Amino acid sequence: MEDTHSVSTLIDSTTSKIHQLQKAFAELEGHRAVTLNLKWKELEEHFHGLEKSLKRRFHELEGQEKEFETRTVQAQRMLEKRQAAVVAKEEAQLETLQEKRDAAVYAITNAREKQRKVSSEESSCVTDDGQGGSPTVEEKPPDVMVSDSNSDEVTSPVNGSIEVMSYPQLVNFCEQMDSEGLHKFISDNRKNLAAIREEIPLAFRAAANPALFVLESLEDFYRLEDPAMDVKKDSNLLGIRRTCIMLMECLSILLANPELVSASDIITEEVKDIAEAIAEEWKPKLDALDMDASNGNSLEAHAFLQLLASFGIASGFDEEELYRLIPMVSRRRQTADLCRSLGLTERMPGVIEVLVNSGRQIDAVNLAFAFELTEQFSPVPLLKSYLKDARKVSSPVKPGNASPTAQNEVNDRELTALKAVVKSIEEHKLEDQYPVDPLQKRILQLEKAKADKKRVTEAAKPQPKRPRANGVGYAPRVTNVVAEKTFFPRVADNRYPQYVYDRQFVYPGPADNHCPSLMGSATYNMPPPAHGNYFATGYQYQPAYLH
Repeated sequence: MEDTHSVSTLIDSTTSKIHQLQKAFAELEGHRAVTLNLKWKELEEHFHGLEKSLKRRFHELEGQEKEFETRTVQAQRMLEKRQAAVVAKEEAQLETLQEKRDAAVYAITNAREKQRKVSSEESSCVTDDGQGGSPTVEEKPPDVMVSDSNSDEVTSPVNGSIEVMSYPQLVNFCEQMDSEGLHKFISDNRKNLAAIREEIPLAFRAAANPALFVLESLEDFYRLEDPAMDVKKDSNLLGIRRTCIMLMECLSILLANPELVSASDIITEEVKDIAEAIAEEWKPKLDALDMDASNGNSLEAHAFLQLLASFGIASGFDEEELYRLIPMVSRRRQTADLCRSLGLTERMPGVIEVLVNSGRQIDAVNLAFAFELTEQFSPVPLLKSYLKDARKVSSPVKPGNASPTAQNEVNDRELTALKAVVKSIEEHKLEDQYPVDPLQKRILQLEKAKADKKRVTEAAKPQPKRPRANGVGYAPRVTNVVAEKTFFPRVADNRYPQYVYDRQFVYPGPADNHCPSLMGSATYNMPPPAHGNYFATGYQYQPAYLH
C-alpha cells in the first residue's frame, strides 16, 4: 500500500512539473537564435496525454489488486472449511476405531473366561494313586478354537493361553497325520519359511503322536535319491531333506518345553526303536561322505545327528563315529546345539583342532565362541591364518605368468576369503582386535578389477559367426576385400582395448581340405598364407571347428 501511495503522489505532481517545463521552454524561446517548428501547445498536449494514460493504467492495477485480495480471502475461508471437515472426519474414524477396539477386548475377555471354565473342569479330572505319587492330568488333545478372523487359535490345556496360528493348515496336516501334505505345503511356502518354522511346534500338539508323525515324514529322505543324478544339483531332493531336518528340530523345540508336552509320553520305547531302525538304515550311507567334499555343510550327516538328538538315541551309537561326523556339519547353524544334545561338549577342542588343520578356520572360530574356547583358540590369529592360507593357495604361479582365467580364479578365491573374514569379525565384534578397513579396501579393489576385466573381455569377444545364405553351415562373415588387405591382424587403435590371449584357440583336426563344399567355389588370386587359416577379424581357426 505504501508503494501505491507513492505512485499516486508522483502522478499528482505531474501538473507542477509541466508548469516548470513550460517556464523553461519560454525562457528557451527568448534565447533562441532560430525559429523552432515545435510549439508549446504540442508539448503540453503530449505530456497531458501521457498523464491520462498513466492514471488510467494505475486505476486498472488498483482494481486488479482489490480483486486479488478478494480471491485470497475466499480461498482462505474455503481452506479453513476443508480443514474443519478433515478434523471432523478424523474424529469420527477415531471413534469408530475405538468402538471396534472395545469390542475386540470384550471378545478376548469372554474367550478367556470360557477358557478358565474349561481349565477348571479339567482340573477336576486330576487323580491321585494314593502312594504319594504326583498327580496326573487326564490327557486330552489340544482344543482348537475358531475365531471370527481367518486365523485359528490353538489353546494350550496347561496354562490356558491362546496362541494365534497364521497357518491353520499346519494343524489340519498334523491332525490327519498327513506328512506328504505337510511336505508339499512347506515346499510351496518357502518364502514364509521362518513364520512356518515358528508355528510347527505348536501345530505338532494337534497330532495323535507327534514323534511318529515326524518319523513318517523321513521316508523320502533317501527314497527319492536317483543314483544317476548329482544329489547336490537335485533341488527337489535337497528341499525334502532340509524340510526333514527342520521337522526334527521343531520336534526338539516342542519336547524342550515341559509346559506344553511331556517328552516321556511322546518319545516312548516303541518310538525309539523305530528311530534306531531308521538310524541304522542311514548309517552305512554316511561312510561314503568326504569331509573335504561336504565343506562342513552335509545334509546327510546333519539329518543323522539330528535324528539321534531329537529322539534321544545317541547312546546306542559309537561316540567316535559321531565325533567324526561333526566336521561335516561345522557350517550348519545348529552344530553347537547338536553337539550339546549328543554329549560331545568335551570333545569340541579336538573338533576345532581338526577344522584348523583342514584349513577351515572360520568354522573353528564360530565353534570356539559357541563353547567359550577363545582362550585356547584365539580368533584373530585363526582369521589371519585363514586369509594367509587362502592367498597362498590362490597364488600357485607368479602373477605375471598366470593366464587370465587362472588370475580370475585367484582373485575370486581371495575375494571370497576376505568377505568371510570380515563377516566373522563383525559377527563376533572383533573390530578392535582386527580392523576391517584394510580388508574392505582390498575387497573394493578386487571387485573393481573383476568388473574391469569383465568389461574388457566383453569388448574383446569376436563377432558371432552367421549362417551362410545356402544354409549349409556356418562361415565367417566376409566383406569386400581390397587387394592390399592381408589376413594378418592389425594393431588395434588406442581407442579400443586389445585383449591378449595366452594361447590361441586352436582345435585339432584334419587338413585344410576338410569341407570344400562348405567354402563354396569362390577362388582367390592370392596364395594362402603359410602360417595357417585366419578369419577376416584376425582370429585363427581350424576347419574342424566348423562342424
